[in-house]
Amino acid sequence: MTFLRSVVGKLWFTIIFLVAFILFILTVMLLEFFENNTIMETKNDLTHQAEKIAKVLESHPDEQFPLGLEISWEIIDEVTNVVIIKNDQEVYISPNTEKSVKLSVPDIRNDVELSKVFEENRTVEKVSRLSSNELKQDSAKHSIIGVPLHMNDGQNGAVFIYQSLEVVEETTHSTTNFILLVAGVAIILTTIFAFFLSTRITAPLRKMREAAFEVARGKFDTKVPILTHDEIGELATAFNQMGRQLKFNMNALSQEKEQLASILSSMADGVITFNRDGTILITNPPADRFLQYWYYEKGGPGNTSGEIPTEAMELFQRAVDTEKEQVGEISLQGRHWVILVSPLYSNRFIRGAVAVLRDMTEERVLEKMRKDFIANVSHELRTPISMLQGYSEAIVDDIAESQEEKKEMAKVIYDESLRMGRLVNELLDLARMEAGHIQLTLDEVNLHSFMNRIVHKFQGLARDNEIHLSADLENDIPNILFDPDRIEQVLTNLIDNAIRHTPQGGSVRLLVKTDDFGIKVEVSDSGSGIPEEDLPFVFERFYKADKARTRGRAGTGLGLAIAKNIIDAHRGHISVQSKIGQGTTFTFLLPRK
Repeated sequence: MTFLRSVVGKLWFTIIFLVAFILFILTVMLLEFFENNTIMETKNDLTHQAEKIAKVLESHPDEQFPLGLEISWEIIDEVTNVVIIKNDQEVYISPNTEKSVKLSVPDIRNDVELSKVFEENRTVEKVSRLSSNELKQDSAKHSIIGVPLHMNDGQNGAVFIYQSLEVVEETTHSTTNFILLVAGVAIILTTIFAFFLSTRITAPLRKMREAAFEVARGKFDTKVPILTHDEIGELATAFNQMGRQLKFNMNALSQEKEQLASILSSMADGVITFNRDGTILITNPPADRFLQYWYYEKGGPGNTSGEIPTEAMELFQRAVDTEKEQVGEISLQGRHWVILVSPLYSNRFIRGAVAVLRDMTEERVLEKMRKDFIANVSHELRTPISMLQGYSEAIVDDIAESQEEKKEMAKVIYDESLRMGRLVNELLDLARMEAGHIQLTLDEVNLHSFMNRIVHKFQGLARDNEIHLSADLENDIPNILFDPDRIEQVLTNLIDNAIRHTPQGGSVRLLVKTDDFGIKVEVSDSGSGIPEEDLPFVFERFYKADKARTRGRAGTGLGLAIAKNIIDAHRGHISVQSKIGQGTTFTFLLPRK
């Protein structure tokens, strides 16, 4: 069945069927023609012999009649029988006539057709079985020809000549066998020729089919050999040109796709492409960070439901309905984004939309920093200066009566001067870092021993505050290249902040794990959290979660800014996620060099 469904089978079967059908029609027509022609020639020959015998007998009347009979018997052949009726008393039968096939006078006289030779004096012919035959039903038919005989004595007789049609049937049978033999030979030769021809024709087609499957599997270099210069050769040439053009187009599409991916990944703005039903198709890294903030807002970092903020979905729906650009703004985790949603068209129909997310947090932070920087610096310096001035005046004015009180006031002045010195030094360090003058001493560090040492350093402080401090490091973390003193400064600041802002009975956890891009470190606590409106400013100078800016447990507000600059100097990234009453998580990534 597979062979018949193939092109070779169909072409071979079609040729065989057409040739067989034509030979069948031709054989039937030839057999009919030869049979009719043989019968006609037999009748004409018998008629000619009968007329010849009649002329011979008419030319030998009376005493010469026996000679005429002798001549007549010589004219006929072995398979031909003759009955000569001169009158009712004189009837002559050819010597070669057998008794079982003899045509009798009663048969002639009683037959309507044969008797017309005497009545109408004309030549008659008939095909019939002889009544004198004992096995009449099984006897062969005979062709009987009757010719009038005119004698000089005025009597009218007749010459009847007949011959069995078995001879004609034998001739027809021989002709039929010969024609069938020729037809069989023709069909066999046609079968061989058709199979050879169909194989020759379809061989290039099979090669093109195999090449087409190779091209479908992505092997665009596949070529079809050009074996002929006919239409199939032109088809092979066109196929090879199609493969080259397809390879060129695929390479062009691949380059455009890579170029588009590079452009999207290098964009500072987030890009999200939506399908018509609102399904997210393409995102770039800034857009992924935006969605991560949204997932954290909805239910924690493990949420990957694929949802987008309601405000963004409303902008998308309006853009699709109105076929116009829509602009909106959304705030998540203290960050602010401006969203521009534009419809995407496929010909004249909208097939989706593209959303461009511009993070405006930096601009908002800079604006706020410009307003708050002078106030923050003034506030930080005013308090120690005021205390220095007040206590020094008390000493000068001899308000302190005893030596112990003077020492206590001098101690306060000393502490405040140290505080001012530390503040100035941190400001100077921060200024150098922001100016790009930070010097890193890179070294390949074993993270397990490094992290355990830092955690051990804070265990005493954690126990004093009744806080559970733990470290969780993945197994088989590779060594990584960084400045251990600077990273220890970052971790010291993060863990110290976590302990200071976590109530008794809380927990602080250090998590270290590998990432596709490097090593990810998380410092999370179960403290009071950071208000959402303060999240954009936690890495800015003089930021304090303590709005009253009380001294004692509060720091200078420069630690996180310094930590951010250290991580940036390592070409890493630091971020924060927090919820009021649930805790805060600081995460920074150290990339592999």
